[in-house]
Amino acid sequence: MNRNTLIEQIKTKRSFLCVGLDTDINKIPRFLLEKSDPVFEFNKMIIDATHDLCVSYKINTAFYESRGIAGWQSLVATSNYIPKECLGIADAKRGDIGNTSEMYARAFFDPEASGMNFDSVTVAPYMGSDSVKPFLRFRDKWVILLALTSNEGSADFQNIKNGQNESLFESVIRTANTWADADRLMYVVGATRGEAFLTIRKHAPDNFLLVPGVGAQGGSLQDVCRYGLNRDCGLLVNSSRAIIYASGGEDFAVKAREEAMRLQKEMEVELNKFNFY
Repeated sequence: MNRNTLIEQIKTKRSFLCVGLDTDINKIPRFLLEKSDPVFEFNKMIIDATHDLCVSYKINTAFYESRGIAGWQSLVATSNYIPKECLGIADAKRGDIGNTSEMYARAFFDPEASGMNFDSVTVAPYMGSDSVKPFLRFRDKWVILLALTSNEGSADFQNIKNGQNESLFESVIRTANTWADADRLMYVVGATRGEAFLTIRKHAPDNFLLVPGVGAQGGSLQDVCRYGLNRDCGLLVNSSRAIIYASGGEDFAVKAREEAMRLQKEMEVELNKFNFY
């Protein structure tokens, strides 16, 4: 999944939707529990119902790792079920000393090592370049660095100013741009940040931004588009709970599709306003 392929998918589907598969076995419909792998069966039905409306799937690995071996099996099965035309994101937020990051990269990028072959992985940049570059050594893979997140505690560090009155998140982006170009590097920017996208785009005009926080967290798709769209779209807007838990009944996949289609239609309007096509 290279940059041009991703852009073509956005144009074809008139969507920059990323569906988050943050699947909690305690929240899926009860009738699925009789299946040998309930989580994978749930994910499979969500993917079948939405893959023509989205360009990406993001799997928050914590929801799987917390279940031990069974969860890891669900993770592998789900990662391999994601259609090839959709960007597969391992939302793992890894980042450690070089040799450890190399092992993390193999876990998500090397199918011979782990059985998984994600297109991208989220990475925490706090430990610097040697913790990120092992992920960039894998050909045709993306690194998605945490930049400006939407959680309540993000201001504890991300907005701290340096001597040049530059926030830490700005320093992260400016420095990381020396490690790889916009064909390999994306940034996580929370949808609740609104006009902060103007600052982000000052430092990362061409990079794709992975944007969580639309839907259940209250972020505005219109604000994200107003400040964040670029000539290549440059956005992957994630929605997790609002889509996958749109219903708790046997019609959950139908309702998930309806919610995904609602967002896709909103995105099409925004792309038209931007004269993207």
